[in-house]
Amino acid sequence: MNYGIKDIKLAEKGKDRIEWSENQMPVLLAIRKKFTEKRPLKEIKIAACLHVTTETANLVRNLKAGGAEVSLCASNPLSTQDDVAASLVKDYGIPVFAIKGEDKDVYYQHINQVLNYRPNITMDDGADLVSTVHSQKKELIKEIIAGTEETTTGVIRLRSMEKNKALKYPIIAVNDAQTKYLFDNRYGTGQSTLDGLLRATNILVAGKKFVICGYGWCARGLAMRANGMGAQVIITEIDPIKALEAVMDGYQVMPIKEAAKIGDIFITLTGDINVISEEEFPLMKDGVILANSGHFNVEINIRALENLAVSKKKIREYIEEYILKSSKKINLLAEGRLLNLSAAEGHPASVMDMSFANQALSVEYLVKEGKTLSKKVYSVPGDIDKEIARLKLESMGIKIDKLTEEQERYLSSWKVGT
Repeated sequence: MNYGIKDIKLAEKGKDRIEWSENQMPVLLAIRKKFTEKRPLKEIKIAACLHVTTETANLVRNLKAGGAEVSLCASNPLSTQDDVAASLVKDYGIPVFAIKGEDKDVYYQHINQVLNYRPNITMDDGADLVSTVHSQKKELIKEIIAGTEETTTGVIRLRSMEKNKALKYPIIAVNDAQTKYLFDNRYGTGQSTLDGLLRATNILVAGKKFVICGYGWCARGLAMRANGMGAQVIITEIDPIKALEAVMDGYQVMPIKEAAKIGDIFITLTGDINVISEEEFPLMKDGVILANSGHFNVEINIRALENLAVSKKKIREYIEEYILKSSKKINLLAEGRLLNLSAAEGHPASVMDMSFANQALSVEYLVKEGKTLSKKVYSVPGDIDKEIARLKLESMGIKIDKLTEEQERYLSSWKVGT
């Protein structure tokens, strides 16, 4: 079996961690049981470009249990857990191409190695796999039934491709499932981003002016957690509705140039480019901390920061200190890459349980229905979304009510009024 990982000797540690995560993923385990019995993915080749974590390992195990031939590469150069990659290769027979800290050339080399397996389904987190197929590996398109996309940034890219008629096969936007974005984005990102911040810096959050750029679901979760730890939360936004919501949630809202002058910690979660730009760096406090939890390392203009700095040094494993001409120090975490996966372990397994259940069931759906779909970006079918919520509640020992026949009749009637 071909693979590209850091060290196969790390497999034992990785397997223990994969099994620990498995214990927190009851929905995925229920789907694995069904997949093992019915083998709905038999003879299907899946190329997956995802964060190589313990939770992803359990998703990949599900796909293999369903009969698929799966190959995996990283969707971010700093998010790979090398022990997990080793275990997937040694213990589960999955070809993995991912090394934590790989440079851009190796990153795309690994994407191409996964695509060399000539997939029928692509599984993406950020759309780098899909974009590589469409730009460099067009000959594979005729063999691809459909694909899935995990995250907001990837969905934005894919909808742009659809709008420009560049998308050549259907994609399910897993990120649009309610059992994904309402939980993974909000509760997962909120907790794991703070986890990454604390591991990287060991700072006290209480009392700090904590600037969050954006107020989508991920940012909402982070704001909630930072506020709970005693931070003074400041939101920057470009959308008036989201900005108004942030105000109503009790946070300060202001333009980034105003926030730059007073913030102690800045974390970007927008999916856009140069959210913190060359103009803001000179305005910032000495010793300010900058980080990003959006998918790509473009939200902080690192090139501009490099140009403004007279020197740079690594002062902790995930902190680079930039010194400007004014002697002001600016601390950048994790090279501006995903903080929660670079400096920490990513989302807790119990929330990824729902996200990856969406992935698994969406792939099953695409194998059955993909050839009938148009070259568009689709939402996860509603019955899949509700089934995942039902399974999650069941695993938590929680029961809910059902409509009576009278209530169903009332909701379907227009005649009954005051």
